[in-house]
Amino acid sequence: MEHLFSPLMYLPDEILMIILSNLHNMDLLYSLIGVNNRLDQIARDPYFTTQLALIKYNSSRVLTSSLSDLVLHRFCLHILPQICYKVKWFKLETLSMERILLAANYPNLNRLDILIMDQETDINLFNNESPLAHIFQNQIKTLSISGRKSIHDVYPINMRGKLFSHILIMFTNLLYLKFYQSNIGTTYISFNHQCPEFLSSTLVELHINVYYFDDCLYLLDGRLHQLRSLSIKAFHILPLQSSINQKNELSDLRCFSLTCDNKTFVYNEVIKPNLQRMSNLEKLALYLVIDYNEAFIDGNYLMKSIISHMPHLNEFIFNIRSIIFINNLAYLPSNDDVQRSFIKFDNHKIISCVDYFPKEQIGQCHIYSYPYTPIYYENLTNNFPGGLFNCVKIVEIFDERPFEHEFFIRIAQAFPFLQDLTITNMEAQQQKSDDSNRHVALIEYSYLAKLHLLSIHDDYAEQFLLDTKTCLPNNIHLIIDYDILQRVTQNLTRDATRINYSKVERLSAHHKVDLSKYL
Repeated sequence: MEHLFSPLMYLPDEILMIILSNLHNMDLLYSLIGVNNRLDQIARDPYFTTQLALIKYNSSRVLTSSLSDLVLHRFCLHILPQICYKVKWFKLETLSMERILLAANYPNLNRLDILIMDQETDINLFNNESPLAHIFQNQIKTLSISGRKSIHDVYPINMRGKLFSHILIMFTNLLYLKFYQSNIGTTYISFNHQCPEFLSSTLVELHINVYYFDDCLYLLDGRLHQLRSLSIKAFHILPLQSSINQKNELSDLRCFSLTCDNKTFVYNEVIKPNLQRMSNLEKLALYLVIDYNEAFIDGNYLMKSIISHMPHLNEFIFNIRSIIFINNLAYLPSNDDVQRSFIKFDNHKIISCVDYFPKEQIGQCHIYSYPYTPIYYENLTNNFPGGLFNCVKIVEIFDERPFEHEFFIRIAQAFPFLQDLTITNMEAQQQKSDDSNRHVALIEYSYLAKLHLLSIHDDYAEQFLLDTKTCLPNNIHLIIDYDILQRVTQNLTRDATRINYSKVERLSAHHKVDLSKYL
């Protein structure tokens, strides 16, 4: 194998390190350990051996399987015993984890990222009879648990709650736990409104997805008495179904984050009283949609109901959208009214956007601290205040007023890394242009991968399919009502739509039709 690397042998070590750093650590160690003394020494550098991910991915970075027996055999027999004292952090999947962790003694290992694979295997790994118990109990201080995109087929939601309980019982020195908060899909746990059997005298920081807000309250009832930082993503925030004690102060908590993508109508009954128990919070993050509240959530509301109860709060990050009925209101607050309510937020830049939708008889107030941190921006309207949102990848836009071409220019400029765009608007554009009009600025969406055009006027399909208005990237997934597609492309014969339509790699059309004769 050594002759394969002979051109590299003339390079200095510094250049070799830069080149090899572009390889996956697993591939580098598998290829270089044992080749020759120089490459051996470089491969053993802490840069390549401190953190190891022994997991097989496919091209889309979705876990597919454990490593092959051939690769595992070489690692467990020849590679890991030579570098075991340098390994501090393993990323493993449960089917091969036992074999890897028992292949050598890892005296400096203190962190594990585990992707669960099989229900029976996983439960057996996390109990007192597990051959890995001594490692879990004595060494691991930081743990992350996540799963594949197909995890819904593997673990029922209540089993994830059981797994969580097993882990807290098993990892007796755990300080930091991230449980199912990953970028590989969103998966939730639930204790089914039954008091779970777990506790921890060491856990300081927890990141977790729960199905109900009740599940969050179990985590705050005192059994995690060293907990200082809690990050919760809840699927539903509904009226409480369990009789959990909510009277004791949560005075030990210093950082709290609550996210819920679904609308909640029990902010005052459920969320506010529990926030007011956290009197010593220093950092708070809220990402909520509050449906049909009695009034908009503005600066005055936040100051009175939250901040005044937290004298030590020094960082408040939020993204809150509140919705009210407007049919019986004598006065409708303006965006200036809402913006003035934040006058006491001296150390924060706060953006507000107020919209009223007469057809639906609702009002919407979107307030957020800037810079904006979520990866999504929902219900964006013509009143969008602009700015730069490098974190945002998913945008949903809606209005009862038309979106003109200039509006889409602003969207492309504000969200340079936009990947997923949904448009909902039935109003026709007022400023039209025909196929030959080259005077409008061409809009380019460099990273757009998915475009939803369902509840729309035909003008918005033209906005994105006409090559005089928009330049789409290749391999886009288009979701559209087929009747609209047929009209706008003139049965896929319209010249001005040929270029952009040819870039559609995947088409999802409402109303199933035989597209083969058109494609």
